[in-house]
Parts: sequence; structure tokens; C-alpha cells
Amino acid sequence: MQYDLLTALAGFAFVSSITPGPNNLMLMASGANFGFIRSLPHMAGVGFGFLAMIILVGLGLGQVFEIYPISHTILKIGSVVYLLYLAWKIATSAPKETSDQTGTPMTFLQACAFQWVNPKAWTMAVTAVTVYTPDTSFSALLLVTAVFGAFNIPCITTWNLMGREMARVLTNPTRLRMFNYSMAALLVASLYPVLFP
Repeated sequence: MQYDLLTALAGFAFVSSITPGPNNLMLMASGANFGFIRSLPHMAGVGFGFLAMIILVGLGLGQVFEIYPISHTILKIGSVVYLLYLAWKIATSAPKETSDQTGTPMTFLQACAFQWVNPKAWTMAVTAVTVYTPDTSFSALLLVTAVFGAFNIPCITTWNLMGREMARVLTNPTRLRMFNYSMAALLVASLYPVLFP
């Protein structure tokens, strides 16, 4: 891969990984509600799931949308419904003092699976493969995946840590509730590009 293309890829990987989106907002909410350590499986699932998505899209999964256009519509509807459900779950999360002991952050497998209904993840993966693997070689695909891994993992860690730090000021149940409402509203707002492209 040429140096200019690699630099552009690194910029795209950083910007798309650090900006707010469903994964980052949910990790921030998880860090605030459950702490950094308990959110590690969620983080690992996001990282692994997204990198696996890049590889599978690069191996041809993205062409399913071209062959069967209805699959894109089905994915879009499923994504919207699931993200609205997650926003509701975040908004109705009980403050720590009143929550029962069964409340848990997203698991590794849930976070991996979530990537497949995450509109931002699909956009990032398809763009990365389409733009940055022009020769469609497997080595180029692995390089794109490695670059995204180098940026994605630190970025999602940052969002989780921000949530944990915010928990220090969210000691009041009312503040935590307002934070959860805000995170839910931002998650719903992240659907705007999907609903109104």
C-alpha cells in the first residue's frame, strides 16, 4: 500500500473510531453505570466483532447488498428497531443504589453480534474495504484490519474511561438518570443518517 493511501487510511480509521456512534455511546454509558473493568467484555466484543466484520466484508459479504437489495432494507429496519430498544434500555437503567444485582453490561458475544446491526460499523467496514483495498488482495485487507485495530481499540477504551470518570460526578441518582436519558437520546440521534440518508 502506498504511503499516501496508508496515511489516509490511518486518518479515516482514527476519525471514524473516535467520533460518537452507537458503540462509543453505549461504552460510555456502560463505563458510567458498571465501571471500566465490568465493561471490558463489552469493549472486547466491539473490537473483535468490528475487525471480523471488516474481514468478512472484504471477503465478499458486502456484495450481498448488491445481489439482494432487499437485504439492505431488512438490515436497516432491524438496526433501527434494535437501536431503539437499546436506547430504551439505557434510558431506563436504574441508578446503582436502586438497581438489582442482575443488571449487567453487554457481554462479549452480544457486543460482537451488535456490530451486524450497527449502521456506523457497516458504513466504516464497507468504506474501508472499498476505498482502501483497491487491489482486493488479502494482504491489503489484513493491513486495513490491522490499522483499524490499532486505532479502534484505544478509541473505544477512551469512551469507556470517559464514562467511568463521569460516574464520579454521577453519584446522585438524579444526575445518573439524566445522563442515561442523554445517552439514550444521542443513541436515537445517531439513527438520523440511517433514516434520512
